[in-house]
Formats: sequence, structure tokens, C-alpha cells
Amino acid sequence: MIYRHLIRPLLFRCEPEWAHDQAILWSGRLESVPGLVGVLSRLHRVTDPRLQVELAGLRFDNPIGLAAGYDKSGRAIGAMESLGFGHVEIGSISASPSLGNPKPRLWRLPQDHAVCVHYGLPNEGAAAVARRLSGRQFKAPLGINLVNTNQGPSAAPQNAQSILDDYCISAKALAPFASYLMLNLSCPNTADGRDFFDQPGILDGLLQGFESLSIDVPVLLKISPDGDASRTDRLLETVDRYDFIKGFMFNLSPSRRLGLTTPSDVWSRWPGAISGRPIRAWMDELTCRLYRQIDHGRYQIISAGGIASAEDAYRRIRSGASMVQLLTALIYEGPGVVKRINRGLIRLIKRDGLANISQAIGVDAN
Repeated sequence: MIYRHLIRPLLFRCEPEWAHDQAILWSGRLESVPGLVGVLSRLHRVTDPRLQVELAGLRFDNPIGLAAGYDKSGRAIGAMESLGFGHVEIGSISASPSLGNPKPRLWRLPQDHAVCVHYGLPNEGAAAVARRLSGRQFKAPLGINLVNTNQGPSAAPQNAQSILDDYCISAKALAPFASYLMLNLSCPNTADGRDFFDQPGILDGLLQGFESLSIDVPVLLKISPDGDASRTDRLLETVDRYDFIKGFMFNLSPSRRLGLTTPSDVWSRWPGAISGRPIRAWMDELTCRLYRQIDHGRYQIISAGGIASAEDAYRRIRSGASMVQLLTALIYEGPGVVKRINRGLIRLIKRDGLANISQAIGVDAN
């Protein structure tokens, strides 16, 4: 209530990207205060064996994760972890540093509890992030999201091999610090990131490169939400040959603007992708469709998009997700949202007579 009625109105008077940058800055500084992260963790963490899940051989205390895009360069992992997340995913991170797209590149749509994102993958680069992570340990599993370097709108086009090499350079630098790697194959806000991996042989080339690296952590793929089931079938034909790929999640769409109640004259000139409540039902449907297509003994799904309550998370899990992630909900609901969701999930598990949240995975997709 304090966040919604006092803090959020003040933050929403500030430019969105500035407010986000300040949140990361001060969260990182909190980590330097002795004992503070531990206190925050005790306040926010919900401990219950019914919430524990496994994905790709990793154990998670609860199924709620922080989505990539919030902590782009791993500057506040401990503080984010202390909010009660079962895992934290940082990035997207590229081999070289990137400034991302020109500003402005983040807009709020309060009427829809949504944001429009056109960051273009700004990050400090794999080497800088690796130095920051060196020697650090975290209680929750750490996912690291990798992507090709965005050289900017005026840069010359990259050839295919240089893009594939970019991923491999980042993976070699950051895999030693990751619980899992997420390969961002479909960034909606860069020209190279949208359809590049739909070209014949490109994804196969990337996975061959990763196979040669002998990375010993699970690898998942973040794929485009656009297209029909046949697009996913084609992807699976390639991926099935590589045992180290353990699962998938959907990215945002660069074009989908359905479900917005905010008048179009407010947002029609904004580039970028919509995140938050307007894509919730669509992501439920996509998760359900993907769950029906995959081999459940081989692959698992992490799902994001519109998760802001226990009911949202539970419905997405029942649609086929093993775990869910959130980001926009932090903006609108505040730092207590993870605790509220986890408490609500316990209530829903108890209501349905389940011994563990994993028993709900995919029950509405069959």
C-alpha cells in the first residue's frame, strides 16, 4: 500500500529510464551495507517445500524469477535476490559493450499496467560482467541471458559468422558464473535480433559452436512469440539434435499492440515491444501451445509476460510453464510482489490438494 499510494506516484513523475537506473544504482549500493541484504531476504522470502521446483537438474526454492532486462549488467543481483525471487536472470549481455538504442526508449502505460520497451540491449559487455561476478556467490540460481552485440543503427551490417561468434565469446566468459544460460535469439528491438535465426542453417551453426565449447551448465533458448506452431516445429527439428538445450521461453513481440486500453494516439509513434498486463492472455496461450509441442521429458518452459499475481503465475504454470518470470510487476506493484505471489501460490496449491507446485505444470494444456 505504501508503494502503490506514495512511492509509485513519486516515481511516475520521473522519466522512466532515469527511475529504473536509480533503482539499479541504489539497489547495488544496498549490497555494500553489512547485513542489509540478509535482513531484506528474511522479510521477503517465503520458504515452503511445496513451492520448490526443478528445471534442467537445478533446484529452485520457488518458481518466481526476475526476468532479464531489469538488471542488464549484473549490478544488483544480491539486492534483487533478497526480494524473494527463486532465481534471477541478468542481461541481455553481449560480447562487446553496447549503448543500445537512442533515447527515449522506455515508456509507461499506467492505464494498462504496461511498459513499452525499446532499449536495444544496452550492457557493459561480457568481460566487464565477468569481472563483476568473479568471486561472488548467490543463494538463488543465476541465469545469464546472452545476445549479439547491438552496434547501433549506423553500424554496417554484420555477417552471420561474426554474430554467432559474439554469442560464443560471451558464453565462454560468463558460463563459469551461471547456473544456466539463456540465448536470446529474438530481441524485438534490434534489426539483427528479429528473424536472423529463421534463416536456414543459422541456428544449427550456433548450436554447433556451443557444442564445441563443452559448456557444463544448462542452456535454454529465448525465441520469438510471433509465427505459428509450424515455426516452432522447424526450430525443434534443429534443437532436438543438441542434448545441452534444456528448454525455452518466449520473448516480447516487436509488433503486437492488441489489448491496450490506452488511446493509440499516446503510443502509436513509440517503437518497441509491449510488456505487462496486455500480453498476459496471449502468453498463456503461447505457453500452452508450446507445452503441447515439446517433449516433456527433454524440455521445460520458463514463461514471462503479464505475471503480477499468484493467479497469473498459477495459470501460467497450469498452461505448461515450469517457472515464471516477472519484471513489469515490480514497476507497478513494488518490491513486495514476489512475496505476495508466493504466499498466494501456497494458498492455491492447498486449495487444489497438491503436494507440490510441479504437479500443476501443464494440467490445462492437455
